[in-house]
Amino acid sequence: MTATETTNAGRETLGFQAEVKQLLQLMIHSLYSNREIFLRELISNASDACDKLRFEALHNSALFEDDPQLSIRVDYDATARTLTVGDNGVGMSRDEVITNLGTIAKSGTREFFSQLTGDQQKDAHLIGQFGVGFYSSFIVADKVTVRTRRAGESPEQGVRWESDGGGEFAIERMEKARRGTEVTLHLREGQDDLLSGTKLRSIIRKYSDHIVQPIVMPKEEWKDGKNQKLAEDETVNQASALWARPKNEIPTGSPNTNPAGTLIFGYPATAAAFELPPTA
Repeated sequence: MTATETTNAGRETLGFQAEVKQLLQLMIHSLYSNREIFLRELISNASDACDKLRFEALHNSALFEDDPQLSIRVDYDATARTLTVGDNGVGMSRDEVITNLGTIAKSGTREFFSQLTGDQQKDAHLIGQFGVGFYSSFIVADKVTVRTRRAGESPEQGVRWESDGGGEFAIERMEKARRGTEVTLHLREGQDDLLSGTKLRSIIRKYSDHIVQPIVMPKEEWKDGKNQKLAEDETVNQASALWARPKNEIPTGSPNTNPAGTLIFGYPATAAAFELPPTA
């Protein structure tokens, strides 16, 4: 992978790995009927980033900086038609962004494509297992912007990554005061139903209710004939481990295995990597 263009302020345009291009086409054109999985995958990646920070901080507590309470935040901007999933986890350096968002392990990619069945429901479940969930963002977005800073690095070492899902992505330095990663989706036409707190809460509770970290969103109240966001946040998920809950309370579609053991941001999977033990 080589830079095809260099602009001011250190902005570079780089080409995606060939396997990523193939994967993006699959996501955009073949899995549309299961579009809600994008939010499941982005939240799962954010959770893994928080888990990795907690692990690394066992040996270097300074990585928490002044923000030890790990969480995931989901928000939307109806005017800008954007949806953002953010975390205060480990974040990524510039090299990690290029590696994790511009390339994917060829062995895992081959296995992923070889297991595709043509059944969109089954194929959608495979996405998280093979560490390619980030790219499901392009099912609903025609442009994705990632802002990230690795824990322990200075605010000036922030990184901005952006792509329209074509053959290239742009990357540049930016200042980011808070560590962690924010993924902003610029929604395609016809996706405006996702610009709703009610809709997003429903998807989160369906697929991500088990996530250990709090998943927060702005509170909303009904006023002047519509829901309006308030300044205060609230926790959406129950944040209880799947194996501690009765089977009949586990939402359909909750991922419980991850044979590949790695998710798109390059963070090792934790609880999701193992079969759920039997429950009473």
